[in-house]
Amino acid sequence: MSRTPADVVGAWSLAALVLVPLLSALALLVVRGLAARTAALIGTASATVTLALAVAAALTAAPFDGHGVGGPGGPGLDLNLDWIPALGVRLHLGLDGISVPLVLLTAVLTLLVCAHLIRVQPTAGRVGGLVACVLAVEGGALGTFLALDLVVFFVAFETVLVPMWFVIARWGDDTQPASNPPSGAPRLGGEAARRDAANRFVFYTVTGSALMLLGLLLVAVGSGTTDLVELAQRRGAGLDSGVQTIAACLLVLGLAVKAPMFPLHTWLPPAHTIAPTGGSVLLAGVLLKLGTYGLVRVVVPVVPEGLRAIAPVLGAFGVAGILWAGLACFVERDLKRLIALSSVAHMGFVLLGVATMTPEGLQGALFANVAHGVITGLLFLVVGAVKDRHHTAELALLDRNLRDRLPRLGWLLAFGALAGLGLPGLAGFWGELLAIAGAWRADSALGVISRPAAVLAAIGTVIAAVYLLRVLRQLWHGPVGSGPSAEAAEPDGAPGVGADVITGRFIGDATGHEVAVAAPLVLATIALGLLPAILLQVTGPAVRLMLGGTP
Repeated sequence: MSRTPADVVGAWSLAALVLVPLLSALALLVVRGLAARTAALIGTASATVTLALAVAAALTAAPFDGHGVGGPGGPGLDLNLDWIPALGVRLHLGLDGISVPLVLLTAVLTLLVCAHLIRVQPTAGRVGGLVACVLAVEGGALGTFLALDLVVFFVAFETVLVPMWFVIARWGDDTQPASNPPSGAPRLGGEAARRDAANRFVFYTVTGSALMLLGLLLVAVGSGTTDLVELAQRRGAGLDSGVQTIAACLLVLGLAVKAPMFPLHTWLPPAHTIAPTGGSVLLAGVLLKLGTYGLVRVVVPVVPEGLRAIAPVLGAFGVAGILWAGLACFVERDLKRLIALSSVAHMGFVLLGVATMTPEGLQGALFANVAHGVITGLLFLVVGAVKDRHHTAELALLDRNLRDRLPRLGWLLAFGALAGLGLPGLAGFWGELLAIAGAWRADSALGVISRPAAVLAAIGTVIAAVYLLRVLRQLWHGPVGSGPSAEAAEPDGAPGVGADVITGRFIGDATGHEVAVAAPLVLATIALGLLPAILLQVTGPAVRLMLGGTP
């Protein structure tokens, strides 16, 4: 089929999607001495251009009926160039119904993080370096979501590690203690804690990447190609069931670290707790999606027999994560760490949905993936604002009655919590519902654990409601002046409504800038909750093609 000029321009826009943030990051690193606000404005401009390119590429690739990797029409938009001819590796990028939502989510979240830095900046200095790392993470993530070659996928997947290490180690919170100091040593904060969290993040993810690389090499050698479109069309042909099972084990283990799957999640809470607000937003909304996206993009279509063989184990660990993380949230005393642990539970639904290998389950996994990025991104923005004002995220030290003291922050926190617990009408509801429904009908993949897994996952939604409502009861409700700073006085000597619990000084509510940054996530949460078809109609045809059906 001949390609129109619009198709050619659209295909090259995929390369621009990756290059614009990476080149902008390089420019910010080279040009030193920029004022913090100027660097943040440059990052915001770059992220705006990237979002515009993402929207244009998505519109060019539409409609998504019949488009999908492994489908007869291939991806809706692709760029396929020679890269390493001696190895048969091509620079193959593509956009279809599976990748479009995550490309748009990544572009939106990066823009909001850069815009947030215009007015709210870390104390660690050189904002230009932080913005450069944010843009580098965006470029690597977009490359991962667009990659249609196993080697390109792996290279892009690894690109995000170094800049995210710097985000945590250089601009992380100075007040948090290290997670696991040596026996008898004091729990030091500052640089020791930041490097502890950053090193843990890199150690876990590099170990997972090594396992994933072995799985990718096994597939590439056994099939004779690294092209994901061709591999998806073969649906495992040429790879015997034993090779598929070994490859699936390696790939799932490697990707599950980034997902994160229980019990491989222990890098996540310290990374989230230490990371600056923007870093936490990117960790939750972008980096966790790399692992779950890899499961859907690579494992499901390329080694379907292997995944089916280990699906009960993957589903069981997904459910274990839902229940364990939910129970851990009951006793967690740090609000930011609590939101991080809740991510383990929510991503458990994604893993369960993938393990079902049903249209409903995979649709639920993809929907929950996007919804989690939107909702948790909002929650980390709000919790970061609360922490900036109180200099702590300890629940016992935060004042109650946010509803009255800081109403805008209070309402944003309440909205995010209600979305996070899966309230019908908000984005968090549909993905978890579809994952549970898929598990209930997944006898062929999950076997005897199918319905017990569905029931236990449903119990997990109840646990989430309880711990998030506990947070709201403790922080949102309560009479004015009932919290730890009830004795603190405002400048005029009035009761300490809005007083800083550490210094006793009066603090203000969310600024107009902070509300403007959070507003797109609020609107997206409502839109996905009330109109889930806007996402399901994009991913649905590609999911059906991936499972061997018709769009």
